[in-house]
Amino acid sequence: MQQGRFPEFRPRRLRRTAALRDAVADVHLPVSSLVMPLFVTEAAEPREVASMPGVSQLPPDHAVRTVRELAGRGLRQFIFFGVTPSQQKDPTGSHAANPDSAVLRTVSELRQAGVEAVLWTDLCLCEYTDHGHCGTLKAGSGGGDAVVDNDATLLLLGRIAVAQARAGADVVAPSGMMDGQVQAIRGALDAGGFADTAICSYAVKYASGLYGPFREAGEGGMQFGDRRGYQMDFRRAREWRSELAADVAQGADMVMVKPAHTYLDVIAGVRSACDLPVAAYHVSGEYSMLHAAAERGWLDVQAAAWEVTMAIRRAGADLILTYFAPKLLDWGLTE
Repeated sequence: MQQGRFPEFRPRRLRRTAALRDAVADVHLPVSSLVMPLFVTEAAEPREVASMPGVSQLPPDHAVRTVRELAGRGLRQFIFFGVTPSQQKDPTGSHAANPDSAVLRTVSELRQAGVEAVLWTDLCLCEYTDHGHCGTLKAGSGGGDAVVDNDATLLLLGRIAVAQARAGADVVAPSGMMDGQVQAIRGALDAGGFADTAICSYAVKYASGLYGPFREAGEGGMQFGDRRGYQMDFRRAREWRSELAADVAQGADMVMVKPAHTYLDVIAGVRSACDLPVAAYHVSGEYSMLHAAAERGWLDVQAAAWEVTMAIRRAGADLILTYFAPKLLDWGLTE
């Protein structure tokens, strides 16, 4: 080396072996950061979801066994979505608050069994309404299609939240993007004696084309219209700031970004803007796309799932809701 010159920089020195790469990695994925979504059905037998390989609708007894088995392997967080038969759906989604619903029975049984896990419940009406929207409806202006009645829906969400907390939910997760939902739910929980029940608000949820497989899994598709009137427009790069600020001010304990790997910039922004735990939902379409490409031989689903999940973590997510959670355990996640 000539005098006055710096040594040659060779970044590959720290990439030479797997042990070296592991030693200097600065992003880690602990199993405690994963939340497993489960679809709980009123049906007597499980049913595979064709568009989501490895995912099934589970009756409560199967869901309880699944949670027990995965909790025994170290996965300790689960979020439950209800699959409701058409005869139990109505305009206000009343079955969501029924203690005999599949979700509330599952949560209650897990609590009575003393399973050590954090139990989340999705708090929305779309899986329970006969029209498939995320709230009760009112007449549209000028004779147009009916629209979601935001304020009337807040009252319903409060009642459902109390029912979920009474069943034993640790976390209720309102996903309908109703204005004022966190404040209304917090008030209902506190008044009902459930001040310790946490709220993870879907604070930043976009009207995305990546929810299609979820519609099949949850059987909550819309009978008319779409949800762009209340979910966020992906063309707006700064709107998440006001949505996040509102939910934080109203008392959210955690906040969520949905979808995840197509919105890494938003996750990073939310992470830098608040000190609350940040969750990100790796949604059904993102999951199914990787499987579809793997089935055609275009990529290795294991390698791709690891990379995408780590990218979501790297962007700033403390918690990741992912259908890959059991597979990540199978593939060696042990932290």
